[in-house]
Order: sequence, then C-alpha cells, then structure tokens
Amino acid sequence: MVVDLKKLKKLRGRSTQELRDRAKQEWTKLSELLFHPGRVEMSDAGLLRELRTSVHNGGGEASAEYLARGISKFKVKAFLPAFAQRAAIRELMEKRFSAERIGIIARAERIARGRFDLLGLTDLNFGDPIDWRAEPTSKKSSPLAHWSKIDYLNPNVTGDKKVTWELNRHQFLVTLGQAYWLTGDERYAEIFVSRVSSWIDANPLKRGINWVSSLELSFRAISWLWSLNLFAHSVRLTSQFQLRMLKQLVEHGRHIESYLSRYFSPNTHLTGEALGLFYLGVALPELRCADAWRDLGLNILSEQLPVQVRGDGVYFEQSTYYHRYTADFYLHLLALAQASGVTLPDEVREKLGQLLDYLLWITRPDGASPLIGDDDGGRLLILGTRPLNDYRDTLATGAAMLRRSEWKFVAGEAAVETLWLLGAEGLAEYDNLEPEPPPETAVAFALSGYYVMRDGWTGESGYSLFNFGPLGAPLTA
Repeated sequence: MVVDLKKLKKLRGRSTQELRDRAKQEWTKLSELLFHPGRVEMSDAGLLRELRTSVHNGGGEASAEYLARGISKFKVKAFLPAFAQRAAIRELMEKRFSAERIGIIARAERIARGRFDLLGLTDLNFGDPIDWRAEPTSKKSSPLAHWSKIDYLNPNVTGDKKVTWELNRHQFLVTLGQAYWLTGDERYAEIFVSRVSSWIDANPLKRGINWVSSLELSFRAISWLWSLNLFAHSVRLTSQFQLRMLKQLVEHGRHIESYLSRYFSPNTHLTGEALGLFYLGVALPELRCADAWRDLGLNILSEQLPVQVRGDGVYFEQSTYYHRYTADFYLHLLALAQASGVTLPDEVREKLGQLLDYLLWITRPDGASPLIGDDDGGRLLILGTRPLNDYRDTLATGAAMLRRSEWKFVAGEAAVETLWLLGAEGLAEYDNLEPEPPPETAVAFALSGYYVMRDGWTGESGYSLFNFGPLGAPLTA
C-alpha cells in the first residue's frame, strides 16, 4: 500500500495527456503479461496483414507461399543515395580514404573473431556463440523475463547494462556491411546472417534486457536497415532470412511506438526513438503503418527542437557529447527527408544550423573538442574510425548538406562518414565548397553560459572556452 501511495503522489501535477499516456503504456504492459506471456515470432500471415493491400493485391491467407515467391518486393529499398553507389563508394574508398578503408576492414576482422570495442572498453568477449544478455566486465547475464520485470537499474542483476545494450545496438553489423562492400568477401555476409539469426533466437519477443529500452530498439532497427542494404546483393540473404528480419523490424517499430520516452528521459532517448520510427517509415513504405511511423517520428523531432535546443543553439543538457549526438540525429533526418521527398519544417534547418555553429566554435585548433558534461561514448552510427572527441565528421557532413564554407574550413579534409551517408554526390558537394574562416574570433552562447575566444583559425591559434552554464537540463529550455 505504501508503494501505491508513493506512486499516487508522483502523479500530482501531471497533465491529463501525461496521465493518459502513462495509463496506456501500463495497460499495454499488463496485456503483454496476461494475454501474450510467451509470444512467438510473427507468422507469415501476420506479416501479410501488416502490408498495404496494394502490395499483395488482397492475396488472402496463402501468405507463406506468396511471401516466399515475392520477397524481392519487400526488400528494404535503397532509402539513401549511397546504397545505390557500391562501385563508386568502393573506388573512392580505395583512392581517397585508403587509411579509413584499412581501418574498417581491420575492425570487421576483429568483429568476425568475436572481439568488440565498446564504450571505451577494448577486446570484449561475449562468448561463442554470443550471449546477447551478457555483461562481460561483471560476468553477469540478465534474466530472460518479460522486459518490464527486469530490474535493469540494479547492477547486481545486469552489471553495466550499457555495455550489454551497446553490443545489442548491432552497429558492428554496419561495419561488416562496409567491409563486404569494400572486399566482396561473402564471409562477412555469413557472419551477418548468423549473428542476426542468433539474436532473434536468443531474444524472444518482449523478453529480456534487449526489449527494455525503446532507444536501444530504435538504434538496432537503424543498424538492421543499413545492414540489409549493405548486404542486399549477397546470396547468403535467403528469402526466409529476410522475412524473419522484416517481421522483427515490424515488432521493433510497434514496441517503440508503444513505449516512447515522452516522460522518462525525454531527451536524446525520445529524439532517438523518433528517428528510428522515421527511418522505419521511410525504409519500409510497403507497411500499412509506414506513413504513421514516419509522421510520428517527424512530429516528435520537430516538437523537441525548441525544447531540447536553446535559443542560442546549444543542447539543453549542457553536454558537448550529447550536443553532437543531437546534431547527428537531425543530419540523418535531413538526409532521409531529402532522399525520400519529405518536406521538413523550416525550423529544422535553422536549428540544425545553430547546432553545427556551436560544434564549429568548440572545435579546438588541433581538431578535437572538449568533453563537457555527460557522455557515454555511444554513437548513432559508426561509419569511420575517428576518435570520440573529434566531431569534424559531423561538421563536414553538415557543410555538404547546408553548403556552409566556414564549417568546411574547420572540418578540414573530407570525411569518410560524409561519403557513406550522402554518397558520391554529397562528397562532391563538400569538395566544391570554398573553405573560408569565420570572420569573428569570439562568440557568446549566453543562454547556455558558454563563451569561446581565439586569436585566429589556424592550427596554432590560441583558444579558450569558458563554461558558466547550469548543471544539467533546466525545467524549461
């Protein structure tokens, strides 16, 4: 009874909308526990019902045969221009980014051997086969209970959950896909199929730590969508395997939509989840829910801009790392929107420009950026081999997209990340920009309390950054 009273006290002052949303989430959890305690994978008939009628012409319930015969219709489309430019990207990687090419392949080889570098930890081993619920630094493996019943904040139960989650974002699959493009080695495709199949087997729907956080599902879905495109032409991707992944992507989208972090960690958790929905909606237009996911993701990302980014363009949690994180979210949003013909509100470009202006100013003469505030080393996607405190790849990609010569001046040489996200045309846009240093040498981000001064814009210039800002995010941004 005491616990119930505490919960009731927490509800004081909550808006009607928040109470409604929380009640809906609690009912959904209860329904999962009572009515679907041992959910199995979606059937072929279930997937057929998720598709637009125009895709299958109302083909009744003969779904297994239909889907197996027409799987090519449901492959994830090339939703970014780079995915249709394998030969061009391979050539550019060999000629212009040879060091990065070597680094990507070397990382892929370590991944192939079951060795992972995550969140500053190196050479982590999760077992063979991989234990997807393991946390190797504490030697713990979390239980396979319904996700809502896992005490994931208790290190005695999960160890450092972020290490487990980082592996299960499956960003390493994108590295394998890049290496596959660069080498043509089918071994990488075999590993991709094996690892994804293993994950699906070991993580039944709604059970285990890897269903706890909607942000983690979102990042995993993004990694899977990228990987499916990178391995799209491999003979290892059978129809049945692709069907299985598509079913999982639908389940991921449904879960994210049901458990958005509107009131718990409504920061990069919420915007990251929204970006995942936007990715799913753009990449899987055959789904009935694609438009709704795309629109919901865009609405949240648009609504959160004035909440999470102050008027001076600084991310509200006073963290340079999460500021960069946020800039990456909106760069991907802009790239996806341009590729799919989605019109974005003018405010998105304006705020993205402010976010990138801040990154320009905090970049030190040596190219690194100071780590102020919270950071965990996570990334939206890992497409290159830069140090975690080097944000110039984000700045370079922004320069190519928004055509800002001063950003190019600070970003310097073209970034391999720009090539993989924007394709050869995006790289050409960057090349065609004439770099010019910013005219000013001092700036005040007064609302956030950051002041930057320098005596020039060369690699030998003096530089000072003063932080007089508040600690953490304020109640109002």
